[in-house]
Amino acid sequence: MNTIFSEKAWATVWQYRATFLNGLLNTLESAVVGLAIAMIIGFALGLMAASGKRALRVIARIYVEFFQNTPLILQVCFLYYALAYSGVKISVVVVGFVALGFYHGAYVAEVVRAGIQAVPYGQFDAAWSQGFGYIDTMKTIILPPMVNQVVALIKNTSCLFIIGGADLIATTYNFVTGESTGGAYGPAYLVGGLLFFAICYPLSLMAARWEGRLKARDRASVEEIEKKEATA
Repeated sequence: MNTIFSEKAWATVWQYRATFLNGLLNTLESAVVGLAIAMIIGFALGLMAASGKRALRVIARIYVEFFQNTPLILQVCFLYYALAYSGVKISVVVVGFVALGFYHGAYVAEVVRAGIQAVPYGQFDAAWSQGFGYIDTMKTIILPPMVNQVVALIKNTSCLFIIGGADLIATTYNFVTGESTGGAYGPAYLVGGLLFFAICYPLSLMAARWEGRLKARDRASVEEIEKKEATA
C-alpha cells in the first residue's frame, strides 16, 4: 500500500481528505497568530535597531543574532520542555504560537530596520512633496519582503511536529502511521506537500509581482520629480 501509484493508498487518502484539510487549517492558524506576535516584536525591535540610542540597538542586535543563529526546532523543544519541567502547564498550540512569533520576530525586525535605513532623508522629502506619508513611503520596501516572511513562517510550522502539534505535517505523519490508514506514505506526503505549495507559491508570486510594480512606480515617480527639477 506504500507505493505512490497504489490505487488503494490514494483511495484511503481521499476518504480521509478532511483530516488533511483540518491539518492545513491548524497550520494556517499557527501561522496567523505567530505572524501577529512576530509583527509586534519585529516592529518594536526594528525601531530600536534604527534608533539613535546605543543601548536599544544593542538589545535589538542581541535578540536578532540569537534567534536567527539557532534552529527554530531547537527553540521549540527548549520552550516546550523547559516550561514542562518547570511545572508550567501550557498547551502545545500556545508554545507553537510563541515559538514561531519569537523566531520570526527577529527576521521582521531586520526587514523593518533595513527598510528604515535604506531610505535617505532626501527621498523621504521627495515622497512627502508628492503627497506620500511615512507609511506610504515605507510600505514600498517593507511589505514585499514581509510577504516572504509569511511564506517562511507557514513552512516553519512543520517544526511543531516535534512536540506533537496538530499542524499539517503532524497530521500527515499520524495518518501514515495510523492503525487503519497506515502505509499510504507516498500519496499522503505528496498531498501534504501540494497543500503547502498551494498556499506558499501564490504568496511568493504575489510578493515578486508586488515588488516589481512598486519599483516601477518608484522609478516613474523619481523620473517625474527629476523632470520637474530640470524645468524649474
